[in-house]
Amino acid sequence: MSETIDASSKYQDSLPVSSDDVLAQLDAWGIAYTRADHVPLRTVEDSKKVQDMFLPSEEGGGHIKNLYLRDNKKRNYLIVAEQDRVIDLKALHQKLGTGRLSFGSADRLMENLGVRPGAVTPLSMINGVKTNVQIFMDAELQSCTQIYVHPLVNDRTLGMSVDGLNSFFDKIGTTVTWVDLT
Repeated sequence: MSETIDASSKYQDSLPVSSDDVLAQLDAWGIAYTRADHVPLRTVEDSKKVQDMFLPSEEGGGHIKNLYLRDNKKRNYLIVAEQDRVIDLKALHQKLGTGRLSFGSADRLMENLGVRPGAVTPLSMINGVKTNVQIFMDAELQSCTQIYVHPLVNDRTLGMSVDGLNSFFDKIGTTVTWVDLT
């Protein structure tokens, strides 16, 4: 019987860029973060079970969900939204100026962002920049003290400032489009 490979750090060496590598890169660039290790989190509901480890939303904690989407013209997008934001996929393409959107497959997720389902994160743009993935982030997140992101695996969470996250995007050479998702 074969072992199921999941999105945890146990299998990080099978990723194009490992979690340890992205942490080392953040350190080398002098981008500050805090790190928490926890059980694997696949969904917002899973994340909410461990949120007492982090700054609450009311105090500036940016708890997010990440959607890997593809449009009918085969372009790939990463949408980063506040975790409780309701996203209407049928209307989102008009707001973003894309073709009609749908979720990308697990294979395309690995091919374009270098992560498995459950570990999608703004930090996966370290791979996405090479495959022309466009990133859109919820404009309301700009007011957060900390944004909580996975470092390419789903059993670790980093707390980063918006400035730190923007420094990361600058270093990898990607442009974030901040969009009003309300």
